[in-house]
Amino acid sequence: MKLMTAALLICLLGFAAGLYLPWWSISFVAALVALVLSLKPGHAFLAGLIGAFLLWGGMAFVRSQANDDILAHRMSQFILKRDSPGLLILATAIIGALTGAMGALTGGLLKKMRGSRS
Repeated sequence: MKLMTAALLICLLGFAAGLYLPWWSISFVAALVALVLSLKPGHAFLAGLIGAFLLWGGMAFVRSQANDDILAHRMSQFILKRDSPGLLILATAIIGALTGAMGALTGGLLKKMRGSRS
């Protein structure tokens, strides 16, 4: 239950942070959530992975649908050398997921390090 709560918080706070901060702010949000909720490093990594994957995948999907996948078709041909907007959206979600997961893992390890010193 704590894992899903953390993933949902990362998703929601990451969206809010993304309105005002750069794309990599999801890592700071994920670290902060993992630190505040005292997640174990493995659970923190998984929560960051799920939360950021849902956020970035969902946002890429919604923005791509808004323009009938025109930009996604062109960018997938340019980057992936094949016409596959879905694969481009998946790649975007994976990049976001790894960014969030590493941030959350950092927060979990920081909490573990601070807890062992006390």
